[in-house]
Amino acid sequence: MVERTVRASFRAAYDEVLGQWPVPVEAVDVPTPYGVTRVNSCGPVGAPPLVLLPGGGATSAVWGGCVAAGLARERRVHAVDLVGEPGLSVPAPERAVRTPGDLAGWLGALLDALADGPVTLAGHSYGAWIAAHAATRLAAARPGRLERLVLLDPTQVFSGLRPGYVLRALPMLVRPTPGRIRSFLAWEGGGSAPGPDPAWLRLQDETAAFPTVRPVTGPRPDLAGVGALPVDVLLAGAARCHDARRVARAAREALPGARVEVLPGVPHHALPLTAGAAVARFLAG
Repeated sequence: MVERTVRASFRAAYDEVLGQWPVPVEAVDVPTPYGVTRVNSCGPVGAPPLVLLPGGGATSAVWGGCVAAGLARERRVHAVDLVGEPGLSVPAPERAVRTPGDLAGWLGALLDALADGPVTLAGHSYGAWIAAHAATRLAAARPGRLERLVLLDPTQVFSGLRPGYVLRALPMLVRPTPGRIRSFLAWEGGGSAPGPDPAWLRLQDETAAFPTVRPVTGPRPDLAGVGALPVDVLLAGAARCHDARRVARAAREALPGARVEVLPGVPHHALPLTAGAAVARFLAG
């Protein structure tokens, strides 16, 4: 395996959270033109593939609650560490990911390595933005590569971020510390940090010192380009990053055939964690 140089405390926290998954997990390092991507896979080999992209600042370990809710019973689940974000993926020094097109190229290469047939692609938050951009390009260049696109409380896809959310997040983004990360997560969660699991919170603490690259930003994806690809959108009803009901209306306008649901009372960052059962049912279709 290709290993990224990370602090021992980060690796210990990462392994502890993954160790709580209730099924055997296969860690695979996948070469791509933009670096080596760590993928944690579980579920029956040969089952329909489901690729999961976490939000910014999170790792593939965030999907443990969904796996515990039975997500991997009938699917081969591939949980991905984003290149350049906290995790065990290793960015290529000679070919950085700088644009949405680069992200689509990275993800296309990753999907080719993981599965031959159509793939269900799902992402949360920033991961949903990446998935949406990639889906528009794959739908045009390689029809049939994706079976379904699932966007879990997507940011910057159907609407922008609330200014108050950005201002609150800014200190954490400019100079992250464990205290700032926990304070922001507690604020966004309505007073309590998402995920009651102390191991997950320790992993989030460790991301403060993690060497990351500047995240790729850009315009909202033009989802008219997905054509007939089925798209599902699940929104966190208590999200502070945007107004979930306004986003739901915008999603229905942009994608009249999409399934759009709002999950009441769930904060944005907690969606894959505390609402794992609901997310697993949604992903199961």
